[in-house]
Amino acid sequence: MKLVIIDYGAGNIKSIQFAFNRLGYEAVLSKNPEEIKAADKVIFPGVGEASSAMKMLKESGLDKLIPNLKQPVLGICLGMQLMCLHTEEGNTKGLGIFQTNVKRFSNNVKVPQMGWNVIKNLKSDLFEGVKENEYMYLVHSYYAEHCNETIAATDYEINYASALQHKNFYGTQFHPEKSGNEGAKILKNFLDL
Repeated sequence: MKLVIIDYGAGNIKSIQFAFNRLGYEAVLSKNPEEIKAADKVIFPGVGEASSAMKMLKESGLDKLIPNLKQPVLGICLGMQLMCLHTEEGNTKGLGIFQTNVKRFSNNVKVPQMGWNVIKNLKSDLFEGVKENEYMYLVHSYYAEHCNETIAATDYEINYASALQHKNFYGTQFHPEKSGNEGAKILKNFLDL
């Protein structure tokens, strides 16, 4: 299986590569459009700030490529947020794959949300064999609002979408690559889609 992690300068790539290695797969890092299009599965990671990440996507033309991919694509953390319509972070227009917006948590809670929290209302093959209220690792100051594409929810100040799916596109706000055995199950499920 050809597994490609999109390399656009905004991602904690190593931990994702190690997570797939532990499952027995090698994930290639690439910004080459032809290589990305030829992949069986694509990972769209993201750590950092939305407007500068989107600027890097535009400079490399990946903002046009990603929404047109036909194979399963998994956006992680900022990757998922950039797949939404708009994020308040840097007042940034997203890729418009998921029909929802990304808002900042209020100052009534500790921001960023950092650490373990549960996911519930699981609704996708992505969560095959994962139980309700399983703990996942999160680090984020912004969250995706619920929409018809919500496939998991988490509570932190409010109830928000911690995973989304639209056709072949999946997104997780949490980091499956840092979420132990249950996170590994989600990555394996993604590979099995």
